Amino acid sequence: MAAGSLRALRRPDGVSVIGAGESPYTRHPASGTTTDGVLADAVRRALADANIQASEVDGFGACSFTLGPDHAVDLAWRLGLRLRWLMQDTNGGASAGTMLQHAVRAVESGDASVVVLVAGDLMDQQVHLKMVAEYNRATAEQLVPLDMLGPNALFALLTQRQMAAEGLTRTDYGRLAVAQREWASLNPGAVYRQPLTLDDYLNAPMVAEPLGRYDCVPPVTGADAVVVAADERAAGMRRARVLGVSARYNTDDQTGDGLVTGLADCAPELWAAAGRGPADVDVVSVYDDYPAMALAQLKDLGLVAGGELPAFVAERLATRELAVNTSGGQLSAGQPGSAGGMHGLVEVVRQLRGQAGERQVAARLGLFSGYGMVLYRYGACATAGLLEAAG
Repeated sequence: MAAGSLRALRRPDGVSVIGAGESPYTRHPASGTTTDGVLADAVRRALADANIQASEVDGFGACSFTLGPDHAVDLAWRLGLRLRWLMQDTNGGASAGTMLQHAVRAVESGDASVVVLVAGDLMDQQVHLKMVAEYNRATAEQLVPLDMLGPNALFALLTQRQMAAEGLTRTDYGRLAVAQREWASLNPGAVYRQPLTLDDYLNAPMVAEPLGRYDCVPPVTGADAVVVAADERAAGMRRARVLGVSARYNTDDQTGDGLVTGLADCAPELWAAAGRGPADVDVVSVYDDYPAMALAQLKDLGLVAGGELPAFVAERLATRELAVNTSGGQLSAGQPGSAGGMHGLVEVVRQLRGQAGERQVAARLGLFSGYGMVLYRYGACATAGLLEAAG
């Protein structure tokens, strides 16, 4: 039987992310910009980073809100990929973890040897307004008639609940936003890099009380991609070995208060599988569509205990002692549609591979999370992954 056939394959010792790429984010895409164009650009950048030719890719996963009427296979065809493994994910901000979890299993089982994962969107104002109005049937039928266009009002209510439960103030959320802007100032790919002060944050126009302008992610056009392969294939390369990925979907049937995400169920099995704990993590990317959700995820992942959030923000986030969202996060780098979670994964991979430039931290262990797909009141999808520097 020929090399590469199913019989010739053996279970790899480990699976790593060996390349990452990001199609530059922009708030105002040039005329002629397309979703498939930015996705293809991110794929090519990730392959170049991994020193992998397109002809070597035999697995492909894609997530996009705006790729239609095309699908993942159409995009693969346009990229000239001939595949043995293919998936199309629809879970938006949680898609990076979902796709990575499946890609690792595909490589381990021998269903694929080199997998490229990509997420992103063309997100101009017209596209954004259409998407938030038609996000799902619950939104179109229940929220739009109440003049609740978009998720800001929903997360304003959630933030109010979190403030009451945790003793948080707008100053605490502002400290998080300011710290992330300081990280963004060191990231040439962030759309907002200019200094942001706490006074700027507190005096910004209100969007939906208590959310002000700097609590809401700026939609951008862009895409992110990673390349996944067996460790044996990447021998000698700096890589980010995947220690574990965990996911939960619709954990509470939308009957809770939204302050606890599915990550609370993911975290114990993730730490147990990796043999590590929250205190071991050097760099973190959490899904930050709003500051309240960034804090909820840090708590659910075990990096801070309930009742300790205000002190944690002041002592570890505001000081940047704990490296959280070192790209600037979505709050400053931008939210490229469905690639919000993939953005965090790309940043962790860059940190573990020593590619983060001026914002580089000493990182051996990295954690990323994804969150999203607001069914009715809050997100229903949560994913998290733990990676370590190798090579």
